[in-house]
Amino acid sequence: MTNNVADILIEALPYIKRFSGKTIVVKYGGHAMVDENLKKDFANDITLLKYIGVNPVVVHGGGPQINKVLDSMGITSKFVRGMRYTDDETMDVVEMVLGGKVNKDIVARINRQGGKAVGLTGKDGMLITAEKMTIFYQEDESKPPEIIDPGMVGNVSNINPDIIHTLTAKGFIPIIAPVGVGKNGETYNINADFVASKVASALNAERLILVTDVDGVLDADKKLVSSMNAASIQKMIETGHIKGGMIPKVECGLDALKDGVKKSHIINGKLSHAVLLELFTDSGIGTQVFVD
Repeated sequence: MTNNVADILIEALPYIKRFSGKTIVVKYGGHAMVDENLKKDFANDITLLKYIGVNPVVVHGGGPQINKVLDSMGITSKFVRGMRYTDDETMDVVEMVLGGKVNKDIVARINRQGGKAVGLTGKDGMLITAEKMTIFYQEDESKPPEIIDPGMVGNVSNINPDIIHTLTAKGFIPIIAPVGVGKNGETYNINADFVASKVASALNAERLILVTDVDGVLDADKKLVSSMNAASIQKMIETGHIKGGMIPKVECGLDALKDGVKKSHIINGKLSHAVLLELFTDSGIGTQVFVD
């Protein structure tokens, strides 16, 4: 047992050296936000990263928690091309749940493990400015494109990283809810993967890690693809092996790489200490996306 532990520590050492002083942006979502043991593991992972000299920044989702509150209020959740339709009433709930309950729960858990976490939304320090999203959908080329209004759903127009730099320099761990503010002060619900990608780009992060409920990208034989570049991703999208919700995740990873992030990772948050296993082991546990 002792030798096994020592081997793990020795394997981790070069990665600890490599990431010391660097920024790691983690999008936290899926089952890891629901299971009590996994929530504790995640809080421990993020706290440990800070203790060993890494600067973790967390962007979180909260779809199941939003659904639960909407259901209790008798509000039916509606989705438009995979986006939550967000009218004024739904936006109030989204902001309350993401910026209040979910965000503060993550902050409290990290603080209980000895970290110093601070909760933020895009409204704090004008961290995330956004513009309204319009969805264009064309069923086939013989028909004109359909313009779909998803309500108060936004695209990120700018990330102001000043508040993040200030917090990390003082030893704090920023925990960000994906709520943005428009030019006229309106509030927008934004996909957490998109926010994490843009935050990683603005911070020139060493890594972007997307915590999901799947192992990563799977090939035609349903085996995990451990590493991919842009060309291989495009080929797998064309052949249909990357599809559905995985497409925006790999695209978010690629966008971050184009803006200077060194590597992006898609990992399964159902595994205990998934973030540490991906960062500090030779084989990792998910799919890493890299620039040629």
